[in-house]
Amino acid sequence: MSLNRQEKTVVVEEISAQVAKAQSIVIAEYRGLDVASVTVLRKQARESGVYLRVLKNTLARRAVTGTPFEGLSSQLTGPLMYAISADPVAAAKVLSDFAKTNDKLVLKGGALPNGVMSVEGVKALASLPSREELLAKLLGTIQAPVAQFVRTLNEVPTKFVRGLAAVRDKQAA
Repeated sequence: MSLNRQEKTVVVEEISAQVAKAQSIVIAEYRGLDVASVTVLRKQARESGVYLRVLKNTLARRAVTGTPFEGLSSQLTGPLMYAISADPVAAAKVLSDFAKTNDKLVLKGGALPNGVMSVEGVKALASLPSREELLAKLLGTIQAPVAQFVRTLNEVPTKFVRGLAAVRDKQAA
């Protein structure tokens, strides 16, 4: 079912709004996927905060024109599914993980602001830890010296108390 001009304008505006706040766009060919598989993929995408949409490539080209993702236009051929995410890793991770279990979804490429990625680039991006994991590691790294310092400071009174207890036990005996 084709869209009229007004409906196409609405779709392009919606996609442009998503692209404006995006940090990554990943594209994949979905030829041969059944409805149940796409439903599972959409659920995973929604849980990860990824906007997933099947679009006509001409509408997608119009949406990315004049944005940092304009270089992606050269990769827009065939039946494509677009994953748009504010987290640079989330879109790549969702599509890459789904493609591992379902061979009908084929990654085609992607883009970060002002840069286009190949399929290998998308897979490499998907293998990076998420933002939350990186923040947790950073917090652990920052917290480690402070925790060690506190343990060291705690040892001085502990040793003093142990010494007093030893003197008391010696005098009592």
